[in-house]
Amino acid sequence: MTTKIGVLVMSYGTPESLEGVESYYTHIRRGNPPSAEQLKELKGRYEAIAGGVFPLREHTDRQTGALQEALNRDNEDKAIEYICFQGLKHAHPFIEDGVQRLAESGIHYAVGIVLAPHYSVMSVGSYIKRAREKAESLGIQMVFVESYHLHPQLITALSRRVSAKLDQYEEAGAKREDVRVLFSAHSLPERILDMGDPYRDQLLETSKAVAKQAGVTSWQFTWQSAGRTPEPWLGPDILDTLRELSKEQVEYVLSAPIGFVSDHLEVLYDLDIEAQAVASELDMRLLRIESLNSDPAFIAVLSDVVRTRAGELKAGHS
Repeated sequence: MTTKIGVLVMSYGTPESLEGVESYYTHIRRGNPPSAEQLKELKGRYEAIAGGVFPLREHTDRQTGALQEALNRDNEDKAIEYICFQGLKHAHPFIEDGVQRLAESGIHYAVGIVLAPHYSVMSVGSYIKRAREKAESLGIQMVFVESYHLHPQLITALSRRVSAKLDQYEEAGAKREDVRVLFSAHSLPERILDMGDPYRDQLLETSKAVAKQAGVTSWQFTWQSAGRTPEPWLGPDILDTLRELSKEQVEYVLSAPIGFVSDHLEVLYDLDIEAQAVASELDMRLLRIESLNSDPAFIAVLSDVVRTRAGELKAGHS
């Protein structure tokens, strides 16, 4: 008999259309509707990226499908079949919906993974908490991948992207050592540091590993896309970092948003539009590395860590 292993692929979620932005934003704000001004601004950002496309949903669909294919294609244990479902934090299908689909498919054992390599109790941890609670209520045995920020194939995939863009600078006449590489990720409230949260340290570990493999000596870490709340968030923000680099007479900058695995608003707007505008004002040349999206190398990372956790799950119930 074939044993079905469910895989819950979790992501932040995004609206399916401009009409869905208000309900999406309301969910992010824990049921508090945005003001007309806030809603207009967010819709404007989506409209600014290729006329209101919602790329994260498409990328998550592709990543989920590619992961299921890779898990079953490279599966040496033919007595196991992997079935992947999505669970989104702020949009349909929600995390709980994804777990419900596991149960409806007759799945008793599952692995959960978030499309974010770095762990924080406020990000990945919150996804896991919701999935675990729903799984327990349905009698599903579920284990989770908490992080994969130093997976060798992930470091290689990111390093290749950094090197490719540095090659572009060289072709344009700049020296590689004159390019400042800015690794970045989504900011979180500063209070995570007092909690001993590993998020910042894991991001720095990834940055150091990528820089070493790509032969980068001029780099630093910065933050981006902080939420607009009264409490302080981790900084400095990339826009402030660009202004400081301009004072240092840095002319060439490479953005490497290693905290994101897909093209989305935080990449296509916050970096490609907002940061690019600041760089232009400062007469700096700013390039960005390509996102991982559905690169087979990235899918191989996901497949490897999921299979490893599934093996532990199977061993615990053999």
